[in-house]
Amino acid sequence: MPAFVVKKIAVLGAGVMGAQIAAHCVNAGFKTLLFDLAEVKGDHNEIVLKSIANLSKLKPTPLATPTIATLLTACNYEDDLNQLTDCSLIIEAIAERLDWKESLYKRIAPYLTENTILVSNTSGLSINSLASIIPSKFQSNFCGVHFFNPPRYMHLAELIPAEKSTPELLDKLETWLTSHLGKGVVRAKDTPNFIANRIGVFSLLATLAHADAMQLGLDEVDALTGSLIGRPKSATFRTMDVVGLDTMAHVVATMQNQLVDDPWHASYILPNWLNDLIKQGHLGQKSGQGIYRKNGAMIEVFDGATGSYRPANGEVAEEIKAILKNTNFKMKMQQLLASTHPQARFLVACFRDLFHYSAYHLKEIASSVRDVDLAMRWGFGWQMGPFETWQAMGISEMIVVIKEALSKHCALATANLPDWLTNIDNFYEPTGAYSPSSQTYQAMSKLPVYEKQLLKESSMIEPKKPRKTIFENEGVLLWELEKEILVASFKSKANSIGQSVIDGMHESLSIAENTAQGLIIYQNDVLNFSSGADLKSVGTLIHAKKWSALETMLHQFQQLMMRLKYSTIPTIAALRGRALGGGCEMMLACSKVVAAFESYPGLVEVGVGLIPAGGGTTEMAKRASFNCGMADLNAFIRPYFEQIAKGLVASSAPDALEKGYLQLDDGWVMHPDEVLFAAVHQIKAMRALNHTPPLAAPFKVVGREGHAILQIGLVNWLEGGFISNHDYLIANQLATVMCGGNVNQGTLVDEKWMLQLEREAFMTLAATPSTEARIGYLLETGKPLRN
Repeated sequence: MPAFVVKKIAVLGAGVMGAQIAAHCVNAGFKTLLFDLAEVKGDHNEIVLKSIANLSKLKPTPLATPTIATLLTACNYEDDLNQLTDCSLIIEAIAERLDWKESLYKRIAPYLTENTILVSNTSGLSINSLASIIPSKFQSNFCGVHFFNPPRYMHLAELIPAEKSTPELLDKLETWLTSHLGKGVVRAKDTPNFIANRIGVFSLLATLAHADAMQLGLDEVDALTGSLIGRPKSATFRTMDVVGLDTMAHVVATMQNQLVDDPWHASYILPNWLNDLIKQGHLGQKSGQGIYRKNGAMIEVFDGATGSYRPANGEVAEEIKAILKNTNFKMKMQQLLASTHPQARFLVACFRDLFHYSAYHLKEIASSVRDVDLAMRWGFGWQMGPFETWQAMGISEMIVVIKEALSKHCALATANLPDWLTNIDNFYEPTGAYSPSSQTYQAMSKLPVYEKQLLKESSMIEPKKPRKTIFENEGVLLWELEKEILVASFKSKANSIGQSVIDGMHESLSIAENTAQGLIIYQNDVLNFSSGADLKSVGTLIHAKKWSALETMLHQFQQLMMRLKYSTIPTIAALRGRALGGGCEMMLACSKVVAAFESYPGLVEVGVGLIPAGGGTTEMAKRASFNCGMADLNAFIRPYFEQIAKGLVASSAPDALEKGYLQLDDGWVMHPDEVLFAAVHQIKAMRALNHTPPLAAPFKVVGREGHAILQIGLVNWLEGGFISNHDYLIANQLATVMCGGNVNQGTLVDEKWMLQLEREAFMTLAATPSTEARIGYLLETGKPLRN
C-alpha cells in the first residue's frame, strides 16, 4: 500500500463540530482550511471567522494552545473552492440533512481529483446514500468518519465504508486517524447511528424507562449509573446534559424513523417532560439548564413527576454500595439478583436489556464483540463494554435472566436471543473476539500502525502481554520491555511519590545503569503519569513535627532527580496525562521526554502551601538562564515564576512546550499508546549518537535585584486582594529560590546551591500552621484551601 501523506486538509462546515475537527487537525500539525457559506454583506469569510474566534471560548478547549486557532485558514464556497484541488483529505461536516449534503457534493465535485479522499462526518445518515450522490469515479475514495464530540478529547472515530470504498482507502484512513489524530478507530457497518450511538443511546433510553417504572429520581439514577458501575461520573442524565438534549432527541429520532422494524422500536421515544424541556430551550450544558441546573450555590435536578426542579441529592443505598464494591462481577450480579431493593432491581433490568439488545443487533451493526466494546469504551467512556461485562457476569447465567424476563413479559422487547449465543462459551478467547458473521474468533487488526502500540491493558479485548519483572518493591515495578530496555512503573495510588517509590526508583536506576541501554518511566494509567508527592505521608510527618525525617525524604528525592538527570544511560519520561508537582519534577529531570499530545504537566505545590523542591524550581530557573542568552534574564524568569506561583498546568503537550516544561528536543505523539514505541526509539537514537551524561554547567541568576522586582508584583497582588498573606509568604520563598538567594545579579550558581535553597524554603513553609492546614484540607475534601 503506498504511503498516505496528508499535506493539506479541508473541513467543510464551520459549525461547532466542523470547527473543532478543523482545530484538532491543526493541533496535529496539518495545514487546514475551514469552509462555510459566503457572507452576503461585508467580508465573505465572516461566518468562518466568527466560528474560529468562538473556538477560544469553548470548554473544554479544542485548542492545543490559545494561539493555535490563528493557523486555521478561513474559506468560503464562493471564492475558494479551487483550493480543494490540492487538499489530500476533505472532511464534510455540515448539518445532518441529506439534501444539503447532496447540494454541497455537487458543488465541490469539479474540484475533486483522483487522489482526493472525501469523508463525511455524519452521526447517522446512510453512507451508501451519501456515496450515491458523488460522481461514480470518486466513490471508491469516499466513506464515513464519525468523530465524537468534542473531537479533541473523545477517543473514538467510527470508520464506515460504503459499498465501493476500497480496502486500501479504509486501511489508509485507519492508519492516519490512529497515529496522526490519536484516535481509536472502530469499523462500523452502514446502519442507523452506527455502533456507539446505537448501543449507547439505547442504554440511555432503557435507563429512562426503568427509572420511570421503578420511580427512581434522576439524580438517584445518576448516583447508580456512574463510577460505581464503571461509567463516567456524568453517568446518565448529566451525560445527556453535556451532549445536549436536542442532540439526544435528534439521534433518537433517527432510530425511530429508520428502525421501524426493530423489536425495540417502541423504546425509541423520549418522555414528554424531556421533550418539553427541549421546547423551552433547556438543552443542557450549552444553554445553562437542562435536566440539571444551578440555582445559586445549589445544584437542582428536574423532577418529571412534579414538572419542576428540586435540590439534587440522589444517594445509593448502603446495601447496594456494598454489592457494587465487589470486584467479582459474577458474584456482584448474583447479589443484585438476590436483593429486593428497587435500586438492585433497576440495575439488573438495565444490564439485562443492554445485553439482550447488544446480542440481538451485533451481527447487523459490527464485525465482532470487540468492535462494540471498544466503541462503548472510547465513545461513551465505559470502563468495560457490554460483552466484556456480560462475560464477567457469566454468559449462561445472564441468558437465564434474559429468558426469564422474556417469559414474564418484563423485558423491553419480545425478540428472542440469537441462535449464535448457544454455540459459544465465551465472547473472548485468547485467539480473539467472537464474530457471529464468520462464527470465528477474530484477532486484533494486523495493520502496521498497531505495531507502534507496544503495550495493551484492555482486559478481555486483548490479553495482557507478559512482562519480565526485573525488580519490585512496594512502590515500583521494574520490567523489561525489550532486550536491555527497562521500564519503571509506579504501583501507588494515582502514581503518587512516597518513600517506597523513591527507594524503588533509586534501586531501579542502579539496576538499569548496570544492565540496560536505557530506562523509561511509564505508567499504565493513561490519565496519570504522577499526581505528585504522597501528601498523606508528607502531612503525617508535618503533623508529627518529624522535621528531620521530612528533610531526609526530600533530600533523597532531590538526589534521585539528579541521578536521573546525570545518568550514564538515557532516562526517558513516557508522559501521558497529568504530571503534577513531584511527577512534573521527575519528568523535568529525565534526559528526554516523549509525551502524548494529551499531557498536562505542572508545578502545583503552591496549592498546598509549599514550593517545588525536588529540583523543579531549580530546573525552571536554569532553563530561563540558558534560554535568555544575552537578553535580560529577569524577562525570562518572570513568566516561569508566575506560572509556578499560580500553579498553572499545561493544557497539552504543545502548551507544555510553550510553558517550558518540555524542551525543543523533546517530542510528542498524538496517540497515547504510542509513547512507549517512541521512547524506545528515542533511547536507540541517543545510544546511536553515543549518549553521555550532560555536564553540570553553572548558570547565572538574577539574585537580590531580580527578587526585588518580583516582590513589587507580589506586594501589588497582596494589596489588591488577589492573594492571602500566606500566598505572599509562599511566593516570596519561591522568588528567593528562583532568583538564586542572597547573591548579586549575574552570579553563577550550581544545582547544589539551588537545591539547598529549595530545601530551606520547603522546610520553612512546612513548619507553618497554614501549610499544614492546606495539606489537611486537601486530603480531607480533595479541594484546595486558601488561607
